[in-house]
Amino acid sequence: MSRATARTVTAPAGEAAAPVPAASAGRPGRDESLERRRRHTIELLAASALALVPWTVLLGLTLPSDYQVHAWRATWVGFDILLLTAFAATAVLGIRRHQCVVIPALATVVLLVCDAWFDVSLALGTPDFWASAGLAVFVELPTAAYVFRRAYRLLRLQWTADGSGSPRLLIPDAESPAAPGPVPKDR
Repeated sequence: MSRATARTVTAPAGEAAAPVPAASAGRPGRDESLERRRRHTIELLAASALALVPWTVLLGLTLPSDYQVHAWRATWVGFDILLLTAFAATAVLGIRRHQCVVIPALATVVLLVCDAWFDVSLALGTPDFWASAGLAVFVELPTAAYVFRRAYRLLRLQWTADGSGSPRLLIPDAESPAAPGPVPKDR
């Protein structure tokens, strides 16, 4: 979206700007529908978080501390294929300067953190622990932090009109189509 086909919405001092989707610009009644969907999404996420509390406690009390795994190789190769796919998708979308690069970038971050967690926690009490911990501390977690920082900065570029960091959102004018374009280079 170019600056020529967008208008800027600024929040009052001390308040966060509420995103106003292009689809609701100038259409009465759409804001209520979007607000209801937003509220239902938040309720679903909160209920899911609350439901995980007793489940996590139950697992902590009932799972065995030792377990024989039968598909160890398939599990880790499959996980690494997911991680490879996330890295590759991030790289391809990054090369194309596509604004959707943030989605696989954040998936890559989550997979790297999970990889570090499982590598270290599953190596506890084994000779491989220090190698796993070193890989987590010096490779996986710093890479995850770097990719997260870059994704966050891209999001800020997409959501700020002037790069100042103030809560602003570019909204396409009603007359012009909202054609997503390439994300500008990070400063």
